[in-house]
Amino acid sequence: MEITWFGYSCFRLKGKNTTVITDPCPPSLGYTLDKQAAKIVTISHNHPDHAYVDAVAAGAHVISRAGEYEIGGVLIIGIPTFHDDEKGIIRGKNNVYAIEVDDVNICHLGDIGHPLSAKQIEDLGSIDVLLVPVGGGTTINAAQAAAQVRSIEPKIVIPMHYKTPGLNKELDGVDKFLKEMGITESVPQPKLVVNKSTLPLMTQVVVLTC
Repeated sequence: MEITWFGYSCFRLKGKNTTVITDPCPPSLGYTLDKQAAKIVTISHNHPDHAYVDAVAAGAHVISRAGEYEIGGVLIIGIPTFHDDEKGIIRGKNNVYAIEVDDVNICHLGDIGHPLSAKQIEDLGSIDVLLVPVGGGTTINAAQAAAQVRSIEPKIVIPMHYKTPGLNKELDGVDKFLKEMGITESVPQPKLVVNKSTLPLMTQVVVLTC
């Protein structure tokens, strides 16, 4: 299974038989997202920066609500959460998705604004790869993201939703999160190829380029 980051909260999860796009972002953010072929699109919340479905070729199944889904051999569990720590009063709701592709369980936290409860973590199941926002602002910040990693205990962590040279929004960079995780040096890579047998025993942080 191959994971590619297109910037912000947008990833391509490419399995043997199915491709999933998460939170497709518009060109106005500063990223170039060519028309993507995918069977499934997940939307964490309906803000324009996370729901640009025009970036995906026609015919994809769009999932934008909590629930359980099975499409093309991909199992998806959506958990309702909030975009802020005031139960959605400030920014509304957010969906967290556990997406199982080729026996690897990936969790996309969307624009979560609060820690997951023990019950929510239990509902998501064992997480192999965690896609976590770390840039603060409208989501959890670096320290909160690191705390969330420790509570979920994934095998691999991929930070998202942080400041990059192409992004025209003000967010913290990834360095604050890496410091919180005790990492002094990280070499970004263009994609991550992983399967169940190659998952590390201890949690590892992987920074992707976009």
